[in-house]
Amino acid sequence: MTIEASGPLPRTPGGFRTVLADPPWRFVNRTGKVAPEHRRLARYETMTVEEICALPVRDVVAPNAHLYLWCPNALIPDGLRVIDAWGFRYVSMIVWIKRRKDGGPDGRGVGFYFRNVTEPILFGVRGRMRTLPPARSQVNLIEARKREHSRKPDEQYELIETCSPGPYLELFARYPRDGWVAWGAEADPDVVPRGRRFRNYAWDAGQDLPRAAAR
Repeated sequence: MTIEASGPLPRTPGGFRTVLADPPWRFVNRTGKVAPEHRRLARYETMTVEEICALPVRDVVAPNAHLYLWCPNALIPDGLRVIDAWGFRYVSMIVWIKRRKDGGPDGRGVGFYFRNVTEPILFGVRGRMRTLPPARSQVNLIEARKREHSRKPDEQYELIETCSPGPYLELFARYPRDGWVAWGAEADPDVVPRGRRFRNYAWDAGQDLPRAAAR
């Protein structure tokens, strides 16, 4: 594997009921090679869809659970594969519209056919669990400014916590968050969220679980 986990996925009694994941997707062209524009912009190690699918997420989630999976527009078919491999079924998506400081669309993204200013969160369900009552009035849209490369908007957490129950697990986390179990290369509490790169992934499982520094 391109990325070697220094610890297993964390567990909690009864399983996690909500999972947020932002995998380091690998972009390849029609020849199967890493796309030049993404190789040039590479800031971290990536994983193939097969490697992402192989993570034993289904073993650490509850029988009834929600999945929020960040997935680039060009890789939605791969995202659907991951949802299925992790034991969920796809039901909807939430779209992040990337804004500039002046409120206009942020056109700095890459794209072969169009300049991407959106990024979806694919929403999957395991079992029969509905979203929480406040979700009935929650639109499936986040409008927020783009920050460091690949960093997702903090607004995602409020939306998820409003719409889905805990316990919460974040995979490929940049840094810890209160009320969440974080597993990822940048989940060390000493990390300043500036896109710092680590070679390996480790997990910070939070309360009552061991901690591993990704160094």
